[in-house]
Amino acid sequence: MKYIDGFAAAVPAANKQQYLDHARFANPIFKEHGALSVAECWGDDVPEGKLTSFPMAVQRKPDEVVVFSWIAWPSRAARDAGMKKFMEDPRVKDMKMPFDGARMIYGGFEVIYNE
Repeated sequence: MKYIDGFAAAVPAANKQQYLDHARFANPIFKEHGALSVAECWGDDVPEGKLTSFPMAVQRKPDEVVVFSWIAWPSRAARDAGMKKFMEDPRVKDMKMPFDGARMIYGGFEVIYNE
């Protein structure tokens, strides 16, 4: 793994199955466009912070769960090309996210150490 896209979002607890269905639909398409692997994680032990925390970062509401996911790519160039292809893929044109995408936080990270 040389490059990781990381994501955190707040998903209504009632939408857990919709979120899983969304991931099962989208993640194979990421892999078709060059992703090495994709992980989707449902919050289980995500404490509130006093200064910073995942719940604060995504403005989690009482009925929501923090999710954390990542996509591993061979390189930043592969990520850039793969994301472009994903966004242009007609299968995802009308894809609806089962959460408020405006509160999702994300970023790309160069892997500097991995065992």
